[in-house]
Amino acid sequence: MAKLDETLTMLKDLTDAKGIPGNEKEVRDVMEGYITPYADEVFTDNLGSLIAKKTGEANGPKIMVAGHLDEVGFMVTRIDDNGFVYFQTVGGWWSQVMLAQRVTIMTSDGDVTGVIGSKPPHILSAEARKKPVDIKDMFIDIGASSKKEAKEFGVKPGDSIVPYFEFTQLKNEKMLLAKAWDNRIGCAIAIEVLKQLKGEDHPNVVYGVGTIQEEVGLRGAKTSTHMIEPDVGFGVDVGIAGDTPGISDNDADSKLGKGPQLILYDASMVSHKGVRELVVKTAEEHDIPFQYAAIAGGGTDSGSIHLTANGVPSLSITIATRYIHSHAGILHRDDFENAVKLIVETIKKLDADTVKDIILA
Repeated sequence: MAKLDETLTMLKDLTDAKGIPGNEKEVRDVMEGYITPYADEVFTDNLGSLIAKKTGEANGPKIMVAGHLDEVGFMVTRIDDNGFVYFQTVGGWWSQVMLAQRVTIMTSDGDVTGVIGSKPPHILSAEARKKPVDIKDMFIDIGASSKKEAKEFGVKPGDSIVPYFEFTQLKNEKMLLAKAWDNRIGCAIAIEVLKQLKGEDHPNVVYGVGTIQEEVGLRGAKTSTHMIEPDVGFGVDVGIAGDTPGISDNDADSKLGKGPQLILYDASMVSHKGVRELVVKTAEEHDIPFQYAAIAGGGTDSGSIHLTANGVPSLSITIATRYIHSHAGILHRDDFENAVKLIVETIKKLDADTVKDIILA
C-alpha cells in the first residue's frame, strides 16, 4: 500500500476505530482529536454525540453538518456451555455477508478475536445447502473450550462485537476499501468542512457533529439537534452505488467518482426544496460534479434533524459506496473531496437573508 497522506491517515484512523450503536466512545475520541484544532468549542450531548462549534458570524444562522459515529455490528447475548458466543445484530445485516467473517469482541479486559461460524457444507443436505443460514443459527467461535473459559477471556453479555477489516487503498489509489464507511466518511466530511473553513469568512455558526446510534433509529441526531437548534441541516452519509453487476438503474444509478449524491427522497424525509436548489446552484457555479439519488428504503440523520423543534430545512449529501452493511465497502476519494468542497461553498452563502429565503422557497 502506498504511503498514507494526512487525509488518508485520518480516514484509516476513523474506519479502523470500533464503535457500534451504544458504544461509540473509541470513534468519538478519534473524531474529537481530528476536529478540535479547527473548532472554537467541542462538547457532547448527554447521550454522547460529539459537537464541534466554529463561529464565523456570531449572530448568523446555525448550520449543522452531521455524520454518525456508529457502524453496524453485533452484541453478545449469551455464551453456551461449550464456549460459543451467540449475538444480536445491532443495525441492519443481510445473513449472506456474515458467515466466516472475522469479528472483534470488545470486552472490559481488552479485545477478543472470533469468527462467525455455522455448520460446514459436508454435513448439510443438498436442499439445506441451497438455503441461506438464518442469523439466529449463527454463532461466534472465540477458541474457548467452555463457558467458564469464555468468561475468563472477559466475554460477557452486552459486549460489543465489531466487524474486523483494515483500511486498504486499492491498486487504483482513489478507490478506498474499509469497514465502517457507513458512516465514518460522514464524520470525515464534518472534520474536513471545519478544517477548510479555518481562517475563512462565513456568515454563520457551523457545527460539525458526530452523532450516535443512527443505525438503530437516528437517535443521536434527535438529541444533538435539540441541543444545537440549527437553522439548516446537512446529513452526510454513504449512499447506494449502482455501478456493480446485478444492479439496474431503476435500483440505483450512482457511480463511484462521479460526485457526491444529493438525496431527493428517502424513507425518512423528502429533501427540502430550498436547500437542494441552493446546493445545486452552488455546484454548478463551482463546477463541482454531483449526482441525484433516491432511496426507497432507509434514511439518514436528516430524517431526525429536519423534524426537530419548529423544523429544520435539511438535505442529505452522501457518498456512493459499494457493499455497505457488510464487513467492507469501497468508495472514491474524489467524491469525498467534492462533497466537502460543495458543503463549504454552500455554507459561505448561508447568511440570514439566504436562510430566510430558503424557508420560503
